[in-house]
Amino acid sequence: MRRIRKILLVFAAVILMIPSFVTATSNDNKSGSEEDVPQTDGEVSSKDEVVYAKLSATGERQEIYVVNILDIAKAGKITDYGPYTSLKNLTDLTELEQQDNIVEFAAPEGKFYYQGNMNEEALPWDISISYLLDGKEIVPEELAGKDGHVQIKIATSANENIDSVFYENYLLQISLSLNLDNYSNIQAPDGMLANAGKNKQVTFTVMPEKEEELVVEADVVNFELDGIDISAVPSSMPIEDPNVGDMTGDMESLTDAIEEINNGVGDLKDGVTELNNGVQDLRGGSKEYHDGISAISDSSSELVNASIDIDEALETMSNSLSAEEISLGDVGKLEEGLTQMADGLRGTSDGLLTLKGNFANAYSTLNEAMEAIPAYEISDEEIQQLQDSDADQAVIGKLLETYTTAQTAKGTYAGVKDGFDAVGVTLEQLSGSIIEMADSLDTMAEELSSSLENMDIADSITQLQEGLSALSSNYGAFHSGLVDYTGGVSQLSGAYGEMHNGIVDLAEGTGELQNGASQLHDGTTELYESTSDLPEQMKEEVDQMMAEYDKSDFQPVSFVSPKNEKINSVQFVFKTESIKVEEPEETEEPVVEEKGFWARLKALF
Repeated sequence: MRRIRKILLVFAAVILMIPSFVTATSNDNKSGSEEDVPQTDGEVSSKDEVVYAKLSATGERQEIYVVNILDIAKAGKITDYGPYTSLKNLTDLTELEQQDNIVEFAAPEGKFYYQGNMNEEALPWDISISYLLDGKEIVPEELAGKDGHVQIKIATSANENIDSVFYENYLLQISLSLNLDNYSNIQAPDGMLANAGKNKQVTFTVMPEKEEELVVEADVVNFELDGIDISAVPSSMPIEDPNVGDMTGDMESLTDAIEEINNGVGDLKDGVTELNNGVQDLRGGSKEYHDGISAISDSSSELVNASIDIDEALETMSNSLSAEEISLGDVGKLEEGLTQMADGLRGTSDGLLTLKGNFANAYSTLNEAMEAIPAYEISDEEIQQLQDSDADQAVIGKLLETYTTAQTAKGTYAGVKDGFDAVGVTLEQLSGSIIEMADSLDTMAEELSSSLENMDIADSITQLQEGLSALSSNYGAFHSGLVDYTGGVSQLSGAYGEMHNGIVDLAEGTGELQNGASQLHDGTTELYESTSDLPEQMKEEVDQMMAEYDKSDFQPVSFVSPKNEKINSVQFVFKTESIKVEEPEETEEPVVEEKGFWARLKALF
C-alpha cells in the first residue's frame, strides 16, 4: 500500500510540472521569434486600416477600434502612429510598445496585424436613427416586442468636427435584415430589397458629399431588430462615360420639334397680326357706317317733318285755288311758289344722293372688313388638342374668345346684309321720285306762265287745281313710304349699334390676341434659343456628373494619424445595437460535477 502511495505521489508531481514546462517552452519560442527579427529598421510597403465601431440603436458612437494591416517588405523595427488607448497584437506574441501616440514593434516580412482601441475619436459621419410606431416616435427600449406599423428613419450627414476627406470621397452602404416571420408589407422608397433566406435584406447607398434621410417602413409583429450594418468604402472605381448617342439623337429631335413649334408660332403671330389689322380696319369702317346711319336716323324726323310741310302745302294750295278769287297777281305768286317748291325738292333729292354716296362708301368698307374675317371652322377636337398642348393657356383662351366673337360678328353681318344692300336702292328710288315731283312742279309753273295770256284763267286755275290735287294725293303715298323708310332706318341704326359694339370688342380682343401671340412667340423663341444646343448641354452635364462621382484619382489617407504613410485603403464597418425582447432570467440549481480521476488524485494532496 505504501508502495502504491509513493507511485501516485511521483505521478502527481510529474503532472504538476507539465504547465511549467509548457510555459518555459513557449517563452523559449517567443524569445526565439524576437531573435529571428533583425533589430535594424524595417520597411512597410503598404498599410490598410479597417475602422470598426459599435453604435447605439439611435446611432451614437459607443466603441471604436482599428485593425491595422501592414505589409512588411523588410523585417525589422516598425513604427506606426495612432492615439490608441490600448493595443493588441493579432499576429504573434511580440510585444507592442506605445508612447506619445507612437507604436513600435519588431516584425518579420509579410502581413502584420494589430488592433488599436480608441475612445474619443469621432467618426466622419453623423448618423441619427429614429423609430416611429403607428406614427409616434418611440425609444428603442420601448419598441422591442411591440406590434403595429413601424418606420425606421436613418439620417446621415457630415461630421463638421473631422476632416471631410472621407465624407467627400466615400460612399455609405446601409443594410437591414428583417425577419419575414415578424415583418410584412416592407417598403423602402430609396432602397433595394432582396430575399435572403427567411429574411428580407434592405440596402441603401449614400453617395459621397450627400446628406440623406432614408426610411424603411413595414407592419411588424413582436418587433425585434438584429442591428443595422453600415460600411463605408472609397468611391474610387472609375466610371466609364455612358453612350449618350441615342439620348443626344432624341434631344436633337426634340430641338428640331421646338424649332418647328417656334416657326409655327411665328406664323400664328403673323396671321394674328394680319387678322388684327383687318379687324382694326373693320372697326374704322364700322364706325363710319355707324356714324352715318345714326346721322340718317337722327335726321329722319326732320325729313318726315319737311315732307309733312310739303304735303300740307300741296293740299292747302289745292284747296285754296278758286277761279273766282284768284287774280293774275296771285297766279304769278303761284308760279313763283311752284318753282321754289321744285327747287326745294331737288335739294332734298341731292341730299338723298349725297347720303347714298356716303352710305355706299361706309358699307363698302364694312363689307370688305367683314369678308376679310376667315370663314373656316375649328372643331371641338382641334380646340381640345390645342388646350392639351404646352402653349400658354391664357393666350389660347384669348384666341378662342376672339375666334368665337369674330364668327358671331360675321354671322350677324350675313343676316343683315340684305337690309344694307336695300338702303342704297331705296335712297336712289326716293331721290328719283322727288326729282319727278320737282320736274312736275317746274312743268306746271312753266305751263302756267306761258298760258296766262292765251288761256282762260278759270280753266287754267281749274286744271292747276286738279294737278295740285293729284300731286297732293301722290305725295301722300310718298310721304307714307318715307315714314316707313325712316322707321326702318331707325331700327337698323339701333340694331347696328349693338353690332358695332361687338366689332369694337372684337377689335380689342384681336389686339390683346396679337400681344399674347407676340409674347408666346417671344417665349418659344427663348425656348428654342435655350434648347438649340441641348445635346451639347446634355453631354456637358453628363461629363460633369461623371466627374462628380468619379473618385478614381482619390489618394487614401490614414484615419488614425496623418503621420501614417503608404496607405493602401481605409474602410469603415459600423453596427448598431440589436433591439431584442429581454428573456426572463431562469434560476438554475447548481450542478454537482462528478470528479474525475485526476481531480480526485489532486484532492488527496
